[in-house]
Amino acid sequence: MTARPPEPSRTPAAPAAAPPPAAVSLAEPPAVPGREDLESLLTIRHFENLLLRMFAEGRLNGTTHTCLGQEYVPVSLAPLLAGDHVLSNHRGHGHYLALFRDPAGLLAEIMGRAGAVCSGVGGSQHIRRDGYLSTGVQGQSLPLAVGIGLRCKRTGDGRIAAAFVGDGTWGEGAVYEALNMAALWQVPVLVVVEHNGIAQSTPTHAQMAGSIAGRAAAFGIDFVEITGHHIPGIRERLTPVVRRVREEHRPAVVQFTTHRLGPHSKGDDTRDPAEVERLRAGDWHRELTGRLGAPFRELDARIRAELEQVAREVEARPPATWTGSGPADPRTEDRWPN
Repeated sequence: MTARPPEPSRTPAAPAAAPPPAAVSLAEPPAVPGREDLESLLTIRHFENLLLRMFAEGRLNGTTHTCLGQEYVPVSLAPLLAGDHVLSNHRGHGHYLALFRDPAGLLAEIMGRAGAVCSGVGGSQHIRRDGYLSTGVQGQSLPLAVGIGLRCKRTGDGRIAAAFVGDGTWGEGAVYEALNMAALWQVPVLVVVEHNGIAQSTPTHAQMAGSIAGRAAAFGIDFVEITGHHIPGIRERLTPVVRRVREEHRPAVVQFTTHRLGPHSKGDDTRDPAEVERLRAGDWHRELTGRLGAPFRELDARIRAELEQVAREVEARPPATWTGSGPADPRTEDRWPN
């Protein structure tokens, strides 16, 4: 694929050199997340656990990829990306819930019940709603983000395109074609990498040469690494990064060095249980339980009970129907640039 700059120039300017990779450790306990963030974190955690349990009980069909352990990533970014274009991936339930707080609509979509976000035709991986799009195709979101970002730049609407990917996606050629165009054209694209150290069942060291930081540097693209899970500190660090993407049309790659507590999909975890337990020891949920005590446990129990009620209510609904015509669902009205 040959990239052609959108505005012809005899001597295209080379992208500015990116600063050295910035690793940000947020290991020291800073401020506690606010109530809204705690509710969002717990909603995602218990929604994902609920899905795994419903699959085990035979109440769900198909497949699902949970983000257990990674919930703080979309929760941290949600207010920074309000009104922007967000492109998610196969492990996208947390991305959706952090933005829309709609567990009933998402569960109905996964179950194919009335009230589903996309009339039950998208399922777990393929969701479209008000500037949000998820896809199960590895690497597909980055070329789309570049095109959307280019349109945002041309129209001057102040939006950015944020694409969530995992470390395993960096084996896809489309990623590098997209980074090349994003750097050449200087478009407002934020690449959010949820680097959990394993691509399905293959550890990163066995499937990736070099590093994501080095690959971003090869294109002159800014790179920031986040290694902790404390939401206030993450937001403070990333606010100026997102501002540069938005105002200077300067693409950036943000790597969250995180961990995945659940299986790749349902019950296919090939890791040693001792390794998973080691990861659980540093999980945000365990830490907040210890720091906040009874009030956090009460909130945790309340949200878990609410989601159980949502599941019962959605399960009792009739099947979703889709005719391909009729009035548009306001949740899916097209806000993509034309």
